[in-house]
Amino acid sequence: MQKVKPKKHLGQHFLIDLGIAENIAHSLTGHQGVKKVLEIGPGMGVLTDFLLEKQWELFLVDIDKESIAYLNNKYPQITERIIEADFLRKDFAPIMEGQYAIIGNFPYNISSQILFKVLENKDQVTEVVCMLQKEVAQRIASPKGNKDYGILSVFLQAFYDIEYLFSVPPEVFNPPPRVNSGVIRLTRNQTQKLDCDEKMFFSVVKQGFGTRRKTLRNALKGMSLSEEMKADPVLDKRAEQLDVAEFVELTNKIQKSWKT
Repeated sequence: MQKVKPKKHLGQHFLIDLGIAENIAHSLTGHQGVKKVLEIGPGMGVLTDFLLEKQWELFLVDIDKESIAYLNNKYPQITERIIEADFLRKDFAPIMEGQYAIIGNFPYNISSQILFKVLENKDQVTEVVCMLQKEVAQRIASPKGNKDYGILSVFLQAFYDIEYLFSVPPEVFNPPPRVNSGVIRLTRNQTQKLDCDEKMFFSVVKQGFGTRRKTLRNALKGMSLSEEMKADPVLDKRAEQLDVAEFVELTNKIQKSWKT
């Protein structure tokens, strides 16, 4: 079979190191007994080969027509589960019934968007193993108080336990990216719903990190804080100093202050 040519406009960097591919594939644990897996951007199937060894019920999604043709030719046994689509636009609920895991070497330019979509489908997605730009991977896995800790860290850590697994150098890709990569694992935690208004929680986190060098008192000025709320010592902190539980508590305090 003729190899697929990596396409710059799709952000394709094909992993060519089989040892690393095997490590990524084997990092998927089947959390909560899930056996259904969706691989995003399989390219020429470097991860797929190892995933098929594990007997997962494997689905592949790729936006690249050339990759889809290659994959259909390479894996005739799963051709009905090879989907040509844009993951960000496709509704997978009717296809991936019940719970499932996600794995992939995510294109760097849309990795955050992919993870925001994972959040939207958190009741179905029990586990994610993915390779991202190293800085993004570190940010997502970072605890509070770290300079890398940010909006996506809080949002994802609210519903997933996150582990930074290992780093990957540029030379194991074709073409080599200009950055290092990192592999992380997200495992769905026990939180079904936050103990606060979730829409407001997301708003507080976004505004809190909007001017991250400022204290929360300044960052949250646009939220019409009461005088009593403005005096709360928690607002002396910066957003990066609060974990998920503390953001939940802050959200509830702000909402309560509006009612008094």
